[in-house]
Amino acid sequence: MDAMTSDTATDVADLSFEQARDELVRVVAELEQGAPTLEQSLALWTRGEALAARCEEWLLGAKRLLDAARPADADS
Repeated sequence: MDAMTSDTATDVADLSFEQARDELVRVVAELEQGAPTLEQSLALWTRGEALAARCEEWLLGAKRLLDAARPADADS
């Protein structure tokens, strides 16, 4: 668990949206199946939270780019 949690912020920050999403799907599936120990469940949960936050960062960044690319008068 220590290796996973100590490197979580660093390696999650380097993932593309697709990589983070795919890994998040895998983590959720593992949690749904039930990890063998509480420690492993907590490590998976922590990883999932970091991955979900990374996906949200990507989506918010994409929204900002789209909003900036739209003409100002497109809202009217």
